[in-house]
Amino acid sequence: MEKWEDILSRVADGARLSSEDALTLWHDAPLWRLAEVAVEKKRSISDDKVFYNKNFHIEPTNVCLFNCKFCSYRRPRGSAEAWDYSIEEMEAKVRSFVGKGATEMHIVGGVHPDHTIEFYYELIRRVKAILPEAAVKAYTAIELSYMIRKAGLSVRDGLQMLIDAGMEAIPGGGAEIFDEEIRKQICPDKGSTQEWFEVHRTAHELGLKTNATMLYGHIESVEHRIDHLMRLRELQDVTGGFNAFIPLKYRNYGNPMSEIGEVPIVDDLRTLAMSRLILDNVPHIKAYWVMYGKQTTEMALSFGADDVDGTIEDSTKIYSMAGADDQRPTMRVEEMHAMVERAGFRAVERDTHYNEIG
Repeated sequence: MEKWEDILSRVADGARLSSEDALTLWHDAPLWRLAEVAVEKKRSISDDKVFYNKNFHIEPTNVCLFNCKFCSYRRPRGSAEAWDYSIEEMEAKVRSFVGKGATEMHIVGGVHPDHTIEFYYELIRRVKAILPEAAVKAYTAIELSYMIRKAGLSVRDGLQMLIDAGMEAIPGGGAEIFDEEIRKQICPDKGSTQEWFEVHRTAHELGLKTNATMLYGHIESVEHRIDHLMRLRELQDVTGGFNAFIPLKYRNYGNPMSEIGEVPIVDDLRTLAMSRLILDNVPHIKAYWVMYGKQTTEMALSFGADDVDGTIEDSTKIYSMAGADDQRPTMRVEEMHAMVERAGFRAVERDTHYNEIG
C-alpha cells in the first residue's frame, strides 16, 4: 500500500485521488498536512478569496411526509411546534427584506403531503415578483422529486415549470449518505439516492447550477463518506453542474438517533480537507457557519473551505432545532469580513452564481 506522504505528494502535483488513496489519507495522514494541501488546492481555485452572500431562508413548513431518524426539524401535523405557512405569509416575510440588499432567497422545508407543484410554482412566482433582484434557490431534490411525481410530470418537465416561475438554482439537501444500506437505517421512507441524482443531473442538463451535500457523523463509516464524494465527482465529470459542496454535520439534539452523540471538531476539519482533495472538479467547498458555529467556521478556512454561506438573518430553524450553538442565526457583513481576515483570507461578496459583487 502506498504511503500517505507519497499520495499527498502526487495530489499536490495534480494527481486525482482514488478511493483507496482517499482511505489511506483519511486514516493515516496528519491533519496539519491534509490542511496544507487542501489550502493549496483551495488557493489554486479561488486564490485568497472566501465567499459569502446576503441571503435569507424561507421554510414553508416543517410538516413532512417522511420521518428521518436524524431529523430534529420535522413535526407531525397537528403538533404545537408545527408550522405550515400560507403563500401570503411568506410574501410578507419577503417584503421585510425589500431594500436590504439580499441577493438570494433560499427556500426549503418539509415534504408536505398536501402541497402540489402548483403551490410551489406560485410561491416562487410571487416572491420573485416582490424581490426580483434576488435569485430563488429552491427546494431539495427530495422535495422536487415528490412534487413532480405527484403531479404526474417527468423530472425535466417539472423542473422546467419551476424554472419558468423563476427558480434559478437548487440547494443540495436530501443527499444524506448515498449508500443504500445506510439510508435504509436512517431514512427508510425517504426519496432514494437514484432520485436525488436524477433531479440534479436533469437540472444540470437544463442549465441550472446546483449544490451538493453530505450528512456525516452518524452511523456511516469513512468508506461511506468516500463513496459519497466519489459519486458526486463522477456526476460532476459528466455535467459540471455543481457549484459547491457542503458537508453537513449530524447534530444530535431532539431526534431518535440522539444517543449516537456528535463527532469532534477534528473530524469536521478532516472531512472538510478530504472533501476539497477528493472533489477536485467542484469549484467551492462551503463551511456552513450556521451548522458549525462561527469559531469552527473560522478554523475551517484553514482546511480548504472557501465559502461560509450568508447573512441568514435569523431565517432558518433546521440546525437551531437540532441544537446548533446559535439559536437565532444571523451574521453581519462586518462579522463575515473580520472572521475571514483573521483566518488570513479576503472576504468577497457573491451572488448565487458566484459572480462577485462590488
